[in-house]
Formats: sequence, C-alpha cells, structure tokens
Amino acid sequence: MLGGIIGSFLNVVIYRLPVILERRWQREALLQLAQPLPVYAQTFNLILPRSHCPSCSYPLRIRDNIPLVSYLLLKGRSRCCGERIPCHYPLVEIACSVLFILAAGRFAPGLSLTAAWLFFSMLLALAVIDYRTALMPDVLTLPLLWLGLLFSLQGGIVPLEEAVMGAVSGYLFLWGLYWLFRFATGREGLGYGDFKLSAALGAWLGWQALPSVLLLASVSGFVITVLMRSLAATDLTRPLPFGPWLALGGVCHFLLL
Repeated sequence: MLGGIIGSFLNVVIYRLPVILERRWQREALLQLAQPLPVYAQTFNLILPRSHCPSCSYPLRIRDNIPLVSYLLLKGRSRCCGERIPCHYPLVEIACSVLFILAAGRFAPGLSLTAAWLFFSMLLALAVIDYRTALMPDVLTLPLLWLGLLFSLQGGIVPLEEAVMGAVSGYLFLWGLYWLFRFATGREGLGYGDFKLSAALGAWLGWQALPSVLLLASVSGFVITVLMRSLAATDLTRPLPFGPWLALGGVCHFLLL
C-alpha cells in the first residue's frame, strides 16, 4: 500500500515538475528580454491545484484518487469526462509498489530500507520524466547525488571514499563519451542530466559498480529501442533517452548487492 501511495505522489511530480520548470525558464527568458510576464489563473506547484483529471482538469474526488484501485474500478477511464486515463499513471504506481516490496524483502527495517525506498522513488521519477520530456531535472539528480554521499557517510553500501570516487568517475566517464561522440559525429549523443545521474549512481553504489550499471543500461536500452522501432511503436526521429536505462541499471545493481 505504501508503494502505491508514493507512486501516486510520484505521478504528481512526473506531471507537474516539468511544467513548473518550463514556466520558470520562460519567466527568466522574458525577464532577460524585458518582455511582459505571463499571468496564470492559479497557483501551480506540487501541492496546488488539487489532483484533477488530466483530460478535462475536473478536480478528482478521494474515491477516484485511490492508487491502482480507482483505475481498476473506473476501468481506465475518467469518471468526469470518460476519456482514457494515460497508462503511465497505474504503471508508475505498480512499479513503485513492486520496488518497495523487493526492497522490503532485501533489507531489514531501518536506515537501509528507508534509503532504498528513497533511491528507487527518485530513480523512478527521473526515468519517467526523461522518457516523456527528455528532461533530467537538477532538483532531483543533485539531491540524489548528495543523499548517496550522506548514506555512505552513515555506513551505506560502500565507504565514503568509494562513493566520492564513484560520483566523480560516473560524471567524467559519460562526459568523456559525450565529447568523443561529438568530435566524431558533430552531434550530441548524451545530455548533461545523464552525467549527473551517473554521478548520483556512483555516489550510491561506488565506482566499482559503474561498469556493470553502464553495461546493463546500454544493452537494455539498445535492445528495447530496437524492438520498439521495429514494431513502429516509437518515433524514429525522436532522440533516445538514456536516463530510464541508467535508472534500471542502478535499481538492478542495488537489489543484487
């Protein structure tokens, strides 16, 4: 149940955080250009306005906002307008529930279990945001990195020295690949958010884990992308997000330690 509740909150973060960031960037650009700022009808953050239908924006009642249960009772359609509810909403809640159960089976109650739940939640949010919008918000990646270092300081998965080395090497390795690819092709093959997420994974898992994490991320990303494109299930011109596969590699390594 806890995983479903957290998954429901992650859906709020996944939907609203990119909108909040885009509005902030738009405001900063307009200020630089001395242009009039847009006026929005209502406050928009992670708390306000209250949860509403993604199609018609009608406020949801409590009975229509129960993780997984409401989706099943409504048969995947909104009560207010009848439009289909996007499938990523229940999928995120299911994924979060499964990850929480796996973590509870792997770690005893305490700091390690709490850290695992936090690690999985932030990775899940980052993965879905990157897949949907090609954004990797610093407001998630940087706290994830610092939390990994703090967890190591408190006797986490790896000693603090290995965590620091992991953060540095995780960033520099993908940064180096980025520039090699750019010099060779004239194009950008990775985003700076990928560097930061790799650094965060290094902070949590240590530098020794990075080769296996990056290998799993690369192989899984390549295989799934080829399958999706062969089935015409994705736009062939769309840049491929690497964040979801980095997150998958990090989760698998964390659970198999």
